[in-house]
Amino acid sequence: MRKILGVGNALVDIIIKLDSDRILDRFALPKGSMQLVDAATALAVEKECAKMKRSMASGGSAANTIHGLARLGIPTGFIGTVGRDETGHFFHTDMVQAGITPYLSFSQTQTGRAISLVSSDSERTFATFLGAAVELSAENLLEPYFNDCSMLHLEGYLAPLQTLVETAMKKAHKKGIRVSLDLASYNVVESNLDFLKEMISSYADIVFANESEAQAFTGLPDPVDSLHEIARICKVAVVKIGEKGSLIQQGDAIHSIGIKPADCMDTTGAGDLYAAGFLYGMHHALPLEKCGRIGAILAAEVIEELGAKISDSRWEKIKQEIKKI
Repeated sequence: MRKILGVGNALVDIIIKLDSDRILDRFALPKGSMQLVDAATALAVEKECAKMKRSMASGGSAANTIHGLARLGIPTGFIGTVGRDETGHFFHTDMVQAGITPYLSFSQTQTGRAISLVSSDSERTFATFLGAAVELSAENLLEPYFNDCSMLHLEGYLAPLQTLVETAMKKAHKKGIRVSLDLASYNVVESNLDFLKEMISSYADIVFANESEAQAFTGLPDPVDSLHEIARICKVAVVKIGEKGSLIQQGDAIHSIGIKPADCMDTTGAGDLYAAGFLYGMHHALPLEKCGRIGAILAAEVIEELGAKISDSRWEKIKQEIKKI
């Protein structure tokens, strides 16, 4: 079976359940956004939240998606950069234990950390210290990594590293590998709009966006209008619309996918795991409607837990549900 390769910021997720949103105000973190912070600010946020409930796992958007695919039995690999520190060792070990082949480069810079601050309404706000992750470069995209690969999945957070993103997409395109891109965050889309439009229209086969990302990309407030606009420049467009589910378009065909009911604790990772389920379906050449339904299953499972990973005890049940689809 051919593998799915991910490229992304190699971060360790630190998920913290907030007792109030005062932390967001104190550190000027707009609720629901992803803000880049320096090492000192990241440490200050962690110290301020020291007594709050937390969990830790290897993360970053693309890594979360690849992790979900690996747990579903798909051969996977991940390209990223970590530090030569305890946190970087944790990231590497966590990937290997999940069955992912890590194609990691190592730096003297600290490993990046994505501090996910989860509000009482389950909305999450990221204070992200990228650290060594931003040292990933086109030179790290070695040719053998792309061998025997069916899909390449990238996260929109890489958009500022334009040479890296363009090189990865070109390598995949040249080898006939389908390219999947998750737009990742509305503020990243706004800051890199022209570049993302060029890359998607030239190389992307599958694009994932939530409502705010779709609006930032198209300038259109209605998610259906945004869906049409994105589908105009790529083969498959997916717009996730929260509690209303998701919309999928290929050509003129549109599918509306409902959600799987869930007791939401934390929305961190919902989009990443939706993408994992969707790409799993595409890997097995399932109809897009079924791909969306599998994505909805994984998204529902992850939001019932704190953090961007689905616990071991849930995966067997998930696999049985997917078999029924």
